[in-house]
Amino acid sequence: MENSALFTDFYSLTMAQGYWKRGQNERAVFEMFFRTQPFNGGYAIFAGLGTLLEKLKKLSFSNEDIDYLKSLKVFESEFLDFLKTFHFNGSLWAMDEGTVVFPQEPLIRVEGSLIECQIIEGLLLNTINFQSLIATKTCRIWLASGKGKLMEFGMRRAQGFDGAVSASRAAYIGGAGGTSNTLAGKIFGIPVMGTMAHSWIMSYNSEEEAFDAYAALYPDRSIFLIDTYDSLKSGVFSAIKAGKKLTAQGKNFGVRLDSGDIQYLSTEVRRLLNEAGLPKAFITVSNDLDENIIETLVKEGAPVDSWGVGTRMVTGGNVAAFTGVYKLTARLEGNTAVPVMKFSDNPEKTTNPGVKQVWRIWDQKGGAVADLLGIDDDDDKPREGQRHCFWHPSADYRHFFYDIENAEALLKKRLEGGCLCAELPSLDVIKAYASANLDRFDATYKRLLNPHIYKVSITEKLRQLKLELIEKNLTRRQN
Repeated sequence: MENSALFTDFYSLTMAQGYWKRGQNERAVFEMFFRTQPFNGGYAIFAGLGTLLEKLKKLSFSNEDIDYLKSLKVFESEFLDFLKTFHFNGSLWAMDEGTVVFPQEPLIRVEGSLIECQIIEGLLLNTINFQSLIATKTCRIWLASGKGKLMEFGMRRAQGFDGAVSASRAAYIGGAGGTSNTLAGKIFGIPVMGTMAHSWIMSYNSEEEAFDAYAALYPDRSIFLIDTYDSLKSGVFSAIKAGKKLTAQGKNFGVRLDSGDIQYLSTEVRRLLNEAGLPKAFITVSNDLDENIIETLVKEGAPVDSWGVGTRMVTGGNVAAFTGVYKLTARLEGNTAVPVMKFSDNPEKTTNPGVKQVWRIWDQKGGAVADLLGIDDDDDKPREGQRHCFWHPSADYRHFFYDIENAEALLKKRLEGGCLCAELPSLDVIKAYASANLDRFDATYKRLLNPHIYKVSITEKLRQLKLELIEKNLTRRQN
């Protein structure tokens, strides 16, 4: 079920039958990109690639899948026989997972037969859109905390089983230090973390008894939840009593606040812990946190040592989806790529044609300057030491010039003939790369309110190609 090629939109299969029946299973190039930044932000984090590649390697139609399609009485038996042997045998280029990305630039490029490119559309978009959304949201929260200690514990509010597991993976890439999701910990090697629930405390006759019992079981990882009855009048004092017994053993402990005015309560709890001679005891907080709340608490100096974030991290909060799309950009006739372009009454839905590469331009200090989209050939490649013209993607008059010092091609081949070109990096490597990549961007792109807009431009060659196709389309419409 997990690797069933039925995980696709129904029209992908009806179109696939049409291509097969009419002998149109030619080779083509598709690209995945997104249209707008989520959360009105200035950047996004590309995530989900490792998951996608693993699934593509195993994608097929089982006998049960074929029987189901047969029962629909839409597909010819010969076409179903064709699907029995289906595997993705195409090639795929993608940016490194964890890369900071921007609208309109291809994150993934797929080359293969029309049928296989069409069938994988749903899987590709579902995987990349969701994980990129959650990785981006988590990164915003992590930066708002001042790159503090962040725990993801949104499993119970996530959108289903796979949503919870995928969210844990993406959140770890985005900056979470661990997860409460034990299965995700097993699958991905993410550190698993947790405190206790209010039910533990209510199952005892007193908070102090509950805390003592927990400390006896887990002396090296005791975090006492102090808001079950009253954080300041009872909870913190019970925690102090239990905590002093731990410190006498050379152990440390923490307390957790899960309700109320976090700014006021954390300040008072810190004062009471210090007065009790427990300055090393730490404070962790939760309670429907997001990046805006955390940024405010940090600016106000709330003495919080770690943050537990659930619902608003693993669901995307107030943004339901990442705006990734998957479009045909070229048909291959032998070794020649015939560019195609989608036109629309909505200008923002007009696509960039051709087989493209994305180059990230770095300055002398290693900071990101702009991203440049161009045709993936030697002629259009930006070269160091050259003065280059950067055109606005809308193919209008806006442009600027920049002397290229360092241009990095971001799209790299990941699959060839359906097989991996290299071993996939570990999740820890992806997480470290995402953090390092983010550091190469100016802080103005990363602020929560009115971030600076990073420049994504097109080359002169791509601009001219786009203008030619626009002119041809206008002529065709007029005739």
